[in-house]
Amino acid sequence: MAKKGSVFGGLRQFDGYAKTLDDFRVKTTTGASVTIISTLIIITLVCSELIAYTTSHWKPSLVVDKSRKEKMPINFNITFPNMPCHMLNVDIMNDYGEHSSGYSQDVTKVRLDLSGVPVDLGESVKLGDSTAGASKALEPAKECGSCYGANALREDGCCNTCQEVREAYVKMGWGMVNVKEIDQCIREGWLERFEKQSNEGCNIHGHLMVNKVRGNFHIAPGDAFQTNTMHVHDLKEFNTGAPDGHKFDLSHTIHKLKFGPDSKDETEDILAVTNALAGVTKSAGEGRSVFQYFVKIVSTKLLPITGIPTLTNQYSVTQNDVEGAKGGLPGVFFMLEISPMQISYKETRKSFGSLLTGVLAIIGGVYTVAGLIDRVVYRAEKAYKKKVEMGKTL
Repeated sequence: MAKKGSVFGGLRQFDGYAKTLDDFRVKTTTGASVTIISTLIIITLVCSELIAYTTSHWKPSLVVDKSRKEKMPINFNITFPNMPCHMLNVDIMNDYGEHSSGYSQDVTKVRLDLSGVPVDLGESVKLGDSTAGASKALEPAKECGSCYGANALREDGCCNTCQEVREAYVKMGWGMVNVKEIDQCIREGWLERFEKQSNEGCNIHGHLMVNKVRGNFHIAPGDAFQTNTMHVHDLKEFNTGAPDGHKFDLSHTIHKLKFGPDSKDETEDILAVTNALAGVTKSAGEGRSVFQYFVKIVSTKLLPITGIPTLTNQYSVTQNDVEGAKGGLPGVFFMLEISPMQISYKETRKSFGSLLTGVLAIIGGVYTVAGLIDRVVYRAEKAYKKKVEMGKTL
């Protein structure tokens, strides 16, 4: 036992927290105040540390975009209050020479009255399907219809609808047909429909898939066709106006323009500017107004701690409006330029070890500083009382 006691007796020499006798401890009001204040400070700082631990942060980084070979989706929703739907077409072009005129896949147009209310509630009309609103009684005849000399590019040589005749003329580069002289157009009531819809507006919305290369997509009046290397629109109706004398203009409101999946994730909208043109409204006079939006697109990847990574695109825009542009194609143009870089946002959170270290540092630091303050105040108070007892104070 003596040997064991001597071992522990030597171990006590390494005690870094030597204790004083309770009889020599002095408790003061100042010490109590410092203790309460320091405790409140410790609780506040520990709570802030816990909040920081449970709150995630997004750390951005810039890398080379490796998804350039993939297709890029474009989701858009645009309203033209003074343009009837049958006059508007969506065309896609890029610097590689790829053109898509009158694009209609996954693109829908809805007729609107002058107050912006859909003419047919719940009904939408595919772009390019101008006969969709016609009565079933006016369905095309089954026999082979004439293409009026433009049947060379038709596989079967037949044009059974007015739209097929118009498309055949466009492919031949002949421009717009005279609907007053085409039997299919007369049978389907195209002229009457033009007159009826001339005082309507149009909402165009849909989904496009384009290559991630420099190019543009535009919404312009008139049927489009290629003549040699030129992209041309037939503007006969736009320039002459409606049969009733009504003039058209390209005033528009952009409700949505997003490049990437049409996600409703709020985090995506907070971190990245994915819908910069939402709410933009442009007014145009009657005539050849050209609205150009130069869009700089940067691929953006979101890497959450849990969940599936999200790939989207954010963009910045420069606008240019030209009123009464002579010789130019009137319309709304979105000029796309793709950045070779990608912004990656990675969600991070403090580790438990970092939390524990922070909490211990707070407690130890506040306790030590509070002890120093209490010691200084206690000594100053003790010195002051001694002077009072000796009568050395004023």
